[in-house]
Order: sequence, then C-alpha cells, then structure tokens
Amino acid sequence: MEGPPLNDMCSVCHGNFHTPCQANCSHWFCGTCIMEVWHHGSSVQPCKCPLCRRPITLLVPTQDSLRQNHDPEVAQVLRKIETYNRLFGGRETSLVQRLQDLPFLLRRLVREFSDPQRSLPLVIRARVYIAMILSAVYVISPIDIIPEGVLGIVGLLDDLLIVLICFLHVATLYRSVLFRRHGGS
Repeated sequence: MEGPPLNDMCSVCHGNFHTPCQANCSHWFCGTCIMEVWHHGSSVQPCKCPLCRRPITLLVPTQDSLRQNHDPEVAQVLRKIETYNRLFGGRETSLVQRLQDLPFLLRRLVREFSDPQRSLPLVIRARVYIAMILSAVYVISPIDIIPEGVLGIVGLLDDLLIVLICFLHVATLYRSVLFRRHGGS
C-alpha cells in the first residue's frame, strides 16, 4: 500500500488527499493540512496527531507526491515537510515512542524490500539481513542466557528480548533511511 487507503479522507480537512503523507503513527494527512496543524500550535515542538495524539516525529510523502514536485504548490508543501522532518525527525525518541513506531517502520521496510522499484542502500540491506540472521540463530540455538530446559516458559523471555532488540535495531536503521530521504542531511 503506497498511498492512503481507498475511499479514505484527510481527518483534518475531511476532503480528498492533496499531497498525502503518512505520519510515524501510520495515519494519513494532506501535507498542507498537517503543516497547518503544526503551525497552529507551537512551531518549536512536533505537532500531535489529530487522531491518536502521539507526537509526529516523521512525515513520509507518497512517491506520487514526490513525482509531482514540478507543481509549485506541491513543491512548497514538500519543502515544508522536509523542514519539519529536519527539525523533528532526527531527535532522540523514548523507548515507548520507538515501540509505538515499530509497526509503521517494519511495514514500510517490508514493502520496500519486496518492491523492485525501490532501492535501499546496500549497507542498510546487509545490516538488516545480518541482524535478522543473528537473531534467528540465537533463537534456534540451544545456548541461551536463560535456558528453557531449566526454567520452562520463563526461559523464552531472553529469546523474545533478542527478537525485540533486533526489530528495534532494524526499525532504527530504516528510520534513519527515511529521515535522510525526506529531510535529513
């Protein structure tokens, strides 16, 4: 799914999407609408999602919007989104925020891996593959920090922790790619 769901509308203007972009909370907005929400509040901190009230720390425009950058109105909105991402996309986030962003980032990463039209840098692809392989090897191997044979189901906690750390690492890698693509330097 590259764009917003069909028959969906912007929750700010209640109209069809114009320059749609997805926030890190997975909600879709018109680029102009979410920029107005940001400017209406404090311009020195990220705006909160009008639907779920989570801080928006990353806005990702659709590929169609990026292709329409020859239109002056769309280009202006994309510059504002890039500025927003530059201001708030590179900040340190809490563990809770990272866990909340995990589904959004992993869903986009899987889509990017499966789409031959998109390309992730080779170094990022390699780091993702290595993290996933090492996590799988640890989970499958009989050597554990907390052995399942001794502690039973409690022994699975270390396996779950390793998988969670792997997902967080992969999501952080992909977030850095999105940040560089849509506003970072």
